[in-house]
Amino acid sequence: MPISIIQLMISILLFFVLFFGIAFILNMLLRLTWIMTCIYPIVVIFIVDTVPFATYLHEPKEAFQTLGTNLSSLAPADITVLLSGLVGTIVAGFAMKALRKRGYRMF
Repeated sequence: MPISIIQLMISILLFFVLFFGIAFILNMLLRLTWIMTCIYPIVVIFIVDTVPFATYLHEPKEAFQTLGTNLSSLAPADITVLLSGLVGTIVAGFAMKALRKRGYRMF
């Protein structure tokens, strides 16, 4: 089903804000600036993948082939939305660095 421009823009904004907020909170709690940026590819795999996690342990070859097929069959709009989430985590990391540089100890 085709996605309209309005849906795409709202999805991009939602993913950016959602993952910015999650990354900001994780950075604040764990004091590891880039933790969510490193975890984000795993989150994308959970979003895109249709194979249960146990299949990766029992039949890894088939599971990874299915994952590769799912990732390569994503529409450009889906890739754009997922990339906006990654950009949100990166911006949160830079925001944390800037806040820490300015002396905010909580961050």
